[in-house]
Amino acid sequence: MPVRVLNVLRQRRTVVDQAGLGARQRLANVSGALSVVAGAGGPLATAPVVLVDDLMTTGASLAEAARAVRAAGGRVVGAAVVAAPRSAFEINWN
Repeated sequence: MPVRVLNVLRQRRTVVDQAGLGARQRLANVSGALSVVAGAGGPLATAPVVLVDDLMTTGASLAEAARAVRAAGGRVVGAAVVAAPRSAFEINWN
């Protein structure tokens, strides 16, 4: 399947280091911190968007990235993550 990589997210304000912050604190820390570069709304609106992140801990950064992409007219359909702590996964033992 052909894909197109778009490096369109930019940090629009400073955030504090997330180490040591809980899930709610992380979400508040990154809320509104990302934006999409000017002119990227068109390309984002032409195809489904899959976000890519190197590490997912609580999902706060991915949630903020999804918000920014949606605000620019993109349709986020999923995310690919390279690494995540065991605690990030819900385990169903049934």
